[in-house]
Amino acid sequence: MKTLVSKTLSSILFALVLPLLALGQTDSVKAGFEIKGFIDAYYVYDFQRPDDHIRQPFLYNHNRHNEFNINLAMLHAAYEKSNVRARLGIMAGTYAQDNYAAEENLLKNVFEANVGVALNKRRSLWLDAGIFPSHIGFESAISTENPTLTRSLLAENSPYFLSGAKLSWSVSEAWTFTALITNGWQRIARPFGNQAPGVGTQLQYQPHERLTFNWSTYAGSDAHDSLDQVMLFNNLYLNLLPSDKFQLIAGFDIGAREAAYTMQGSMRVDNDDWDLWYTPIIIGRIGLSRQLFLAGRAEYYSDPTGVIIDYGAPAGFETWGFSVNLDYYIQENAMFRIEGRSFRSQQAIFPAEGAFRSSNTFIAGSLAIMFP
Repeated sequence: MKTLVSKTLSSILFALVLPLLALGQTDSVKAGFEIKGFIDAYYVYDFQRPDDHIRQPFLYNHNRHNEFNINLAMLHAAYEKSNVRARLGIMAGTYAQDNYAAEENLLKNVFEANVGVALNKRRSLWLDAGIFPSHIGFESAISTENPTLTRSLLAENSPYFLSGAKLSWSVSEAWTFTALITNGWQRIARPFGNQAPGVGTQLQYQPHERLTFNWSTYAGSDAHDSLDQVMLFNNLYLNLLPSDKFQLIAGFDIGAREAAYTMQGSMRVDNDDWDLWYTPIIIGRIGLSRQLFLAGRAEYYSDPTGVIIDYGAPAGFETWGFSVNLDYYIQENAMFRIEGRSFRSQQAIFPAEGAFRSSNTFIAGSLAIMFP
């Protein structure tokens, strides 16, 4: 069965990409056409040594223990000319397998697929529709775009992708505003029994290329309409690059979801309480040479009622995370990385050899290349 699926996926990749490659050779299209690929191969050793080799359920990247694997392999095509644009990314790997587990069939292998049209002559106002990367957070599924090898708890537990439509307005060289309507919180297909769309906004201020302030929001519900549970979410971050050899990122997420109603006999009693979760993070990265970089991360995730990360523990999920990674640029588009990372909680929530511990530590290595 796995062989059949692999052959089917391979056939689709060739069917999609080969015509694009042919088009890319024509002068009339080449000016606005770009094709690139990305492969991230990795190995992780988790000192908890899970028997099924699948690591913590709140991690969706680089999450296989003691096996060599592919986190993300992608072929990506982009076209933009005049007042139209389109993007198509087809992927495979453990990231796609785990992060898209709720999606159906071949949608699990779509990194993004969207089309857009400019709504004014200045091409500062765009309407895009389809599947696209999330407007939330400073980290991407493409590991070489991030200051650390593995993703933060903040990124792993907020949307990487959304499906819907978005309106993007470049107000000026420094200010950008985006408004979105989506099928839900990291959803391609809408959840069963849910009819209300999600909405989001993004306000970004970039006075110059080395400084970015970002505020992203989301409001919606992934629950059945009968539960009437609304979720509100805010993502804020500062990304500072004072030089080519130093980067500082500070971020903070906070969300709230209406608590579920209760039943008193045959009567429904709505609960006015809200369940909160939040996570602060700070990342620093420094260049030791032109090819060698060192990064450190400290983060905290508090979800006492298990809205996002539900371990079933009495006090929910409240965990500190620390990591250090060393990056070596083999060449501009190829990178080798190694990272040590540890999670610490006041409760014994991390499964380990038939028991639970209050900490989880692992070492990860990655070899990634973007081509051409």
